[in-house]
Amino acid sequence: MKPIHKERSSGGGLLQALPGTAGYVKIALAVSSLFLAMGVRHNTEVLASIETPTARTTQAPTARFVTKELALPGASGLVTLDYFAWDHSTGKLWVSAGNLASVDVIDGKTDEITKITGFYTGEVELRGRKVMIGPTSVTVGKDVVYVGNRADSSICIINAKTLKVGDCIRIAAPSEGIAAAPDGVVYVAPTKELWVTRGAPPLGIPSPDQSITILDASSANLKVKTKIPLGGSAEGYAVDEGRGLFYTNLEEGKETIAIDVNQRKIVSRWQSGCDESRGLALDKTRRFLFVACSDRVVALNAGDAGKLIGSIETGDGLDNIDYSEMQHTLYAAASKVATLTVAEVDNNGRIKPIAVVPTNTGARGVVAGEMGTAYVADPVRGRILKVTKQSY
Repeated sequence: MKPIHKERSSGGGLLQALPGTAGYVKIALAVSSLFLAMGVRHNTEVLASIETPTARTTQAPTARFVTKELALPGASGLVTLDYFAWDHSTGKLWVSAGNLASVDVIDGKTDEITKITGFYTGEVELRGRKVMIGPTSVTVGKDVVYVGNRADSSICIINAKTLKVGDCIRIAAPSEGIAAAPDGVVYVAPTKELWVTRGAPPLGIPSPDQSITILDASSANLKVKTKIPLGGSAEGYAVDEGRGLFYTNLEEGKETIAIDVNQRKIVSRWQSGCDESRGLALDKTRRFLFVACSDRVVALNAGDAGKLIGSIETGDGLDNIDYSEMQHTLYAAASKVATLTVAEVDNNGRIKPIAVVPTNTGARGVVAGEMGTAYVADPVRGRILKVTKQSY
């Protein structure tokens, strides 16, 4: 069960992109993958129409970005990508490549990719189609990385420096299906725990128990501790370690909630105004909580009863968003319009766009890396887009 094989490769071609207002691409996005776009269906004509990126220039007032495409090892097209994570301690990006049965580790400086293989994969039927699934979620702990796998409902520990795989635990039987398998896997530092969400709410697959499963992550061996009932299916997350708060969205009630990680109970409930809430990001110092709707991001003041303080339109197709607190910069990748919106957030929570960077149709989910760099998942092409702000 333990993945032990490692391979190395280097990243691919370079795409220059100036920020601005990218042209909206009105395409019925579709891919035969559970995790490509959370609810998007398969359409081979769309896949065939996607072209290799070329240099694109638009008018821009403030910033210039360069996009480098990093081809994932072994990818020859579609790769099921969902949660991925940046490890600040090592300067590396961790990417779970589900149908390739691997986790890819990308060096932020050299773009060298180390591939850890051997993860379990399996086919499931989704809306009448067979879909190959495998490792799908990643979270960074203290000197280790945790990987959740929907194929066998497992969570494994990997040493962040040696990449050696340690203990693995199954939180459900594979026969229980993807509804019971891990969705988001989140390390909660104050309590040394893993908080695990289940189901796939945007696909109409609710959490079977409508709760968060908590694992003891204080040692080298994971153990199931307890559950927190939510009364809904959790989607997206953000953690405020200093205040001991865990934020998530509840799909059925269209709520954003705050949970006290020590008391393990919901302490706040807010309405963001999103019809479909996706990812979350947090400015921990200023207590601004960013909620991704399908086509915009809203800012709530978590220190003032969840008051709505800002909003920005991004175009349709948002999933997981991210935020660089050091630079007060918000990143939101919209898969259907093929853009990455980069925005600054002022002290009042107002969100001001500084760039709209062209990506590829289907590119979704973004993670902030080191100074001025963000990574966007491009499942259709089996790549990660490394977007870097250039200094003048």
